[in-house]
Amino acid sequence: MTADELRRLDRVAHNRLSLWVALVMALIGLTAFVILFNLLPDVGEETSRATLMLLGVLISLAPAGLWLGVFYRLDRLEPEPKQLVAGVFVLGALATAALHQPVLQGLFDVDQWLFDHWWAQLLGGILVVGFFEQWLIFLTVRYSVYTHREFDERVDGVIYATAAGLGMATVLNIVYVVERGGVDLDIGSIRIVVNALAYASFAGIQGYFMGQARFETTPVHYLPAGLSLAAVANGLFFFVLAQSGSGALSYWPWRDLILTTVVAVAALSVVFWLVARANEETLRLLRQRGQGSQAPDRTDATGGVD
Repeated sequence: MTADELRRLDRVAHNRLSLWVALVMALIGLTAFVILFNLLPDVGEETSRATLMLLGVLISLAPAGLWLGVFYRLDRLEPEPKQLVAGVFVLGALATAALHQPVLQGLFDVDQWLFDHWWAQLLGGILVVGFFEQWLIFLTVRYSVYTHREFDERVDGVIYATAAGLGMATVLNIVYVVERGGVDLDIGSIRIVVNALAYASFAGIQGYFMGQARFETTPVHYLPAGLSLAAVANGLFFFVLAQSGSGALSYWPWRDLILTTVVAVAALSVVFWLVARANEETLRLLRQRGQGSQAPDRTDATGGVD
């Protein structure tokens, strides 16, 4: 193995600790963000509809802005190009704005049947909504940065997929705000953070598979399996969220936030462990090959062996 190939493998197996710290700090920041608005329960009643619309849009942008800001603050030494990460976020938002409602509402007409029965909500949430949303995230990453030279680490799949997922969540949150003519700053802020955490987490799962497929020899079903796993997690999560809410005597949005936080931490912890394990294996092979390339040549000048 050449020196260039060894350096490339070493780069692929780089552990980007700043990504995981940024995710944790963003999670803490979003929780504080929600608590702040819930300490002001009467703000919505005293604020005009136009102001609530503006605040709702700004709150919808807050999760992505917080994560990106913290990530770049921590990732100063070897940052991903800001324009690429921001570009993937914008592309994810544009793809969602252009296709989400036309396909799900226009083509599949989900509002007419999705909530009629629990089994329709579960299967439709996975096979229609979940697969379509994860497919949009996959397409956003695959045809924007997947083959770019800056996509040079296994963990980049998680970074760019998370950016695309946050783009999707931002648009869906803005649609939520607009359809309601504004947003309740207490319950609405929780709903927005729940969406952001959920879509970022499921996108991160898919991003792991994309990062692996980019740098490893994987079977043909590997990427579809990653998309399927993320779609199942997507549909199942929102099904559980809806069922737990519909069965309650009084709606308690904090339960949704707690559940989402647990799911996000669990999903991203598994992704972190899988990336770390894959990097450890790559580095182990790298050390073995590096030692082999440095072994002394025991063949003498006449072609014989000592």
